[in-house]
Amino acid sequence: MASYSREEIETIYRRNFKLVYQICLVLMKNVPDAEDAAQTVFHKVMERGEAFHDPEHERAWLIVTARNECRDQLKHWWRRCREDASALETLTWEEPSDGLVWEQVAALPEKHRLVLFLHYYQGYTTDEIAGLLKENPSTVRSRLVQARKKLKLRLEAEGYGTP
Repeated sequence: MASYSREEIETIYRRNFKLVYQICLVLMKNVPDAEDAAQTVFHKVMERGEAFHDPEHERAWLIVTARNECRDQLKHWWRRCREDASALETLTWEEPSDGLVWEQVAALPEKHRLVLFLHYYQGYTTDEIAGLLKENPSTVRSRLVQARKKLKLRLEAEGYGTP
């Protein structure tokens, strides 16, 4: 059973916090919940009994763990008892600078938000995303096409990109 030293955990955290936080923010749609989920993901790193094989294994594990943690939190009974979902619609994002695009991305279903984020902002191929999410590559490509279409329609409805 491998255990990480404090320095190793700090290195993993510094190297991956932004990625984990952004995934959590995309899925949770609000800053406090995204921060809680990201914190929980790194707590799981500290509890992890085995070492990562390489940096790509580390990233893949963190992406899947972040997604699963967000899903677990979204299913929790406490979330069902909270204020109306419209109160959670505001998404704060530090990058990219165009808030309208992210507002529209945030309005997409989770399966579309996540593939858009991983493909366009993290640079993963559809085959890599399929491996991470344990999905069929054609399913991921199909979701990406659907997500682009939905995003285009939303942006056009908002008058974005029209002369």
